[in-house]
Amino acid sequence: MADSQQLGDMLTTINPANGQELERYPRMGDSDVETIIQNCHEAFLDWRHESPEKRGEIIKAIGEGLRSKKSELARLMTNEMGKLVKQGEQEVDLCAGICDWTAANGPKELAAEERELPNGGKGRIAYSPIGVIYGIQPWNFPAYQVIRYAIANLMAGNGVLLKHAESVTGSGLMLEKIFRDAGLPENLFSVLRINHDQSDAVIAHKLVRGVTLTGSAGAGQIIAKQAGEKLKKTVLELGSNDAYIVLADADLDKAVRQCVMGRVYNNGETCVAAKRFIVVDEIYDDFRDRFVKAMKDVKMGDPLNNEGDIGPMAREDLRDDLHEQVQKSVQNGAQIQCGGDVPKDDGWWYPATVLDNVKPGQPAYDDELFGPVASLIRAKDGDDAMRIANDSRFGLGGGIFSEDKEKAIELAEKHFDTGMVFINGFGLAQPNMPFGGVKDSGYGREHGGFGMKEFVNVKAINVMG
Repeated sequence: MADSQQLGDMLTTINPANGQELERYPRMGDSDVETIIQNCHEAFLDWRHESPEKRGEIIKAIGEGLRSKKSELARLMTNEMGKLVKQGEQEVDLCAGICDWTAANGPKELAAEERELPNGGKGRIAYSPIGVIYGIQPWNFPAYQVIRYAIANLMAGNGVLLKHAESVTGSGLMLEKIFRDAGLPENLFSVLRINHDQSDAVIAHKLVRGVTLTGSAGAGQIIAKQAGEKLKKTVLELGSNDAYIVLADADLDKAVRQCVMGRVYNNGETCVAAKRFIVVDEIYDDFRDRFVKAMKDVKMGDPLNNEGDIGPMAREDLRDDLHEQVQKSVQNGAQIQCGGDVPKDDGWWYPATVLDNVKPGQPAYDDELFGPVASLIRAKDGDDAMRIANDSRFGLGGGIFSEDKEKAIELAEKHFDTGMVFINGFGLAQPNMPFGGVKDSGYGREHGGFGMKEFVNVKAINVMG
C-alpha cells in the first residue's frame, strides 16, 4: 500500500497497526497552491522587518503551544505512523526545546557583525531573510522534521511552506494550527496538500527561494537537480547506514544497552540511528551473544498503550521492502540470529532482527535498513573497524564505544567520515548542536544556529568613507 492513497482528489491516512483508514483530506488544486505561495510571500514582506526579538516571542509561544497539545499530537502521530506514544511525547518535548533555544539564541546568532576594512573603512555583515522556503518532509518524525527547518527559517525572517508526507497529513495540519494559535502571522506557515507534479511546480515557482528535503538519497538527487536548474539553494538531510564501533575496551553492558536502543527506537525508522554494529574480533562473540539476547527480548505491542518496545512499521510497502533486504542479505551469506519473519497479524509489523556474518554485497552492509534490523560486522581491530565504518556511501551519524574517551574523541574528529558522532551512547538531535551529514547523506546543517543561516543573504555592507 502506498504512503497514502489518492482517491480522486482525496488523500487518505492509514493506521499501520491494523491497516484501517483514519481520515481523508482534500488535495489542493493548482490555483489554491498559487494563492498560498502568493500569500506566504506577502506575509514574508512584513515578517522580514520584525525584530529577531519579536520573532523569538512568537516562536517561544509555539513551543508552549506544542507542550499544551503534547498528548493529542503524540496520539495522532502514533495513529498515523505507528511510533510508541511515549516516544511521540519525547518528540514533542524536543520540538518545544528547539523553539525555546531558537527564541533565546536567535537574536544573537542573527545579529549584524562589524569588521574593520583594510583601507580604514567599516564593514558590516547582515543576515537578511530571502523569502519563501519550501520544505518536503517525511513521516518518521511527523513533528520534529517540520520544526527542525520551519522554526529556524521563521526566526531568520523567512516564510515557510510544508509538503508533509501524505501518511501524516493530520499531524502537519495540527502543527499549522499550533503555529497560528501561537500568534504567527496568517499565511506565514502553510501546509500544501499536493502531489509530486504540483510539488515540482512549487520548486520552480519564482517566489520560492530555497528548498529543503529530508528523505532518501534518490529523492535528494531529484530535488537538488530540480532546484539547481532554477539556481535555488537546497539543504538535504538524507538516509544513512550509521556505523557504531565497539572497541576492545568498551563497557559491554553499556554498549549492548545503547546499541539496542539505537536500533529499535522509533521502530527502527530513523535516519540517524545505529544500523551497522562493527565490533573488534577480541570481543565480537561476547558482544554478539549479549546483543542477540537483548534483541530477542524486544517485543511488539500496541503503540497507543506503550505495550511493547516497538510498534508497527509505518507502511506496508516499507515493511515488505525491509523484509526483501533481509532475504537478499541471507541469500548472499548473512545469517539470521533472531527475527526475520513477517508476522501474520493485521497491520505492518516486523520483529527486531539481527543479521550476523554481514559483508559487502549484502543490503545489510551496503544499504540503509529502515526498520528494526541490525547488521553485525566483525573487524580485525580498531583500525579495521574504522575502515569498515567509512566504507559506506553514507555519512550522517555514527558511534564509538570505548572507555578511553580521549582516544574516542580523536577518532571521531580526525578519522570518522560522518556528520555526527556519539561516544558511549546513542543520540538523535540536540537544539544547540549541528545536525546533518556528508556524502550520500546530504549537505547543509540544521540546529545550533547553523540552520538559521542556511537560507539568508549574508550581505556585505562596505562603508568606504
